[in-house]
Amino acid sequence: MRTTIFVPGDAAALALGADAVAAAIAIEAAQRGVAIRLVRNGSRGMVWLEPLVEVATSRGRIAYGPVAAADVPGLFAADFTTGGAHALCLGPTEEISWLARQQRLACRRIGVVDPRSLSDYIARGGGAGLRRARAMAPGEIVRAVTDSGLRGRGGAAFPAGINWQTVLATPAAQKYIVCNADEGDSGTFSDRMLMEGDPFCLLEGMAIAGLAVGATQGFIYVRSEYPHAVAVLDAALEEAGDFLGDFKVEVRKGAGSYVCGEETALLESLEGKRGIVRAKPPLPAISGLFGQPTVINNVITLASVPDILAQGAAAYRELGIGRSRGTLPFQLAGNIKYGGLVEVPFGLTLRELLYDFGGGSRSGRALRAVQVGGPLGAYLPESQFDTVLDYEAFAAIGAGLGHGGIVAFDDSVDLAKQARYAMKFCAIESCGKCTPCRIGSTRGVEVIDRIRAGQHEQIELLQELCETMTQGSLCAMGSMTPIPVMSALRHFAEDFGGKCE
Repeated sequence: MRTTIFVPGDAAALALGADAVAAAIAIEAAQRGVAIRLVRNGSRGMVWLEPLVEVATSRGRIAYGPVAAADVPGLFAADFTTGGAHALCLGPTEEISWLARQQRLACRRIGVVDPRSLSDYIARGGGAGLRRARAMAPGEIVRAVTDSGLRGRGGAAFPAGINWQTVLATPAAQKYIVCNADEGDSGTFSDRMLMEGDPFCLLEGMAIAGLAVGATQGFIYVRSEYPHAVAVLDAALEEAGDFLGDFKVEVRKGAGSYVCGEETALLESLEGKRGIVRAKPPLPAISGLFGQPTVINNVITLASVPDILAQGAAAYRELGIGRSRGTLPFQLAGNIKYGGLVEVPFGLTLRELLYDFGGGSRSGRALRAVQVGGPLGAYLPESQFDTVLDYEAFAAIGAGLGHGGIVAFDDSVDLAKQARYAMKFCAIESCGKCTPCRIGSTRGVEVIDRIRAGQHEQIELLQELCETMTQGSLCAMGSMTPIPVMSALRHFAEDFGGKCE
């Protein structure tokens, strides 16, 4: 009888030596005459424990980590293939406190299934949502998504059901489902983890969306920096067979532009053009890819759909708080002790996420600031750490949850330098179509440099420049760049040598 051993093939685990560990396990097992089945699963999201090796036993899966290739002979000597005691043994994986305290829905199978096996996906509950959707009318599917309260997980948090209803109601011979997997925000990796660890969930969500609006063609636009995700998606599509029915999916690599995360720039890129934003209206739901009605959702949005259809809209809506329903996979990064993926219902506070899950700073110093929502998100001071993780609560303090990425900084951070980074990032990544973004960001870097050199009277000019960019930019690239700048000025004025009124 073969023992199943899981070694993550996730990009983060690979960066920490997972391939060497897998190779060492295969060699050691062969030398000892131990029959094993080696599965390259996704990461569970506990990055500080990677590579995390799991062994299937009669007591469930037993975890060991972090494992180096040099540890493998000792693990075999300790009979780890039956869950034997070892210094690296963490016990049953599902009982690890960091995992047990989460409530995973979209990410429930990440790290659990073999990402290249459709049969494993089905055995773990996959496909139930698609089967139910096939027995429903398109309008009923859209109503279920609407009633669930699901909002887009890509940043804007627009109700997904309204978007789908618009596409459904717009007559056209051809409609499209586009998955925005151009996950380019700093501190974000949930899309990558899902594509690498549970690709069939994404494909199922896209197929359900196709049934809902009458689309037969889907595209997954993956950033070029995610080669492992592309490889797993290609393998899953090869394996899918008739699982998706008449719905066809193509994987397209992005062109390396941050602004292609904006939906209309993404559409331009998909059409083979330069990735620059389109003026709206018309909305993509009415005239999107190749001028046809198009649903554009990000990975986690679409991956949330199968569970909504399988369990019912009411079950999903019961989770969360206010208008923020369901769960969101938060990503802890930066100067944080326990970085990784935490999926919980809306309603926790930022402080609970940072300390109960994150364990505080990795450096051991006090956390001074966190940036939530990517490089264009607000810098929040410790006095706002008790803000509830809720779209409206964050909007009330001039911030946003975005894609759920959280980057932590200890008390050694210079927020004026971080504000300069935001302007410089915009100057580099701007598509150049509108003047406030293209020129404003360049002038912003210059103004902040003068402020940091002691010309504190320039703070007022910086504020006026930010207002111009906010009001005049064509898309979120330029209009949101002032958010980190102004939040740094507001909450950390001492780093600029002046005060923000």
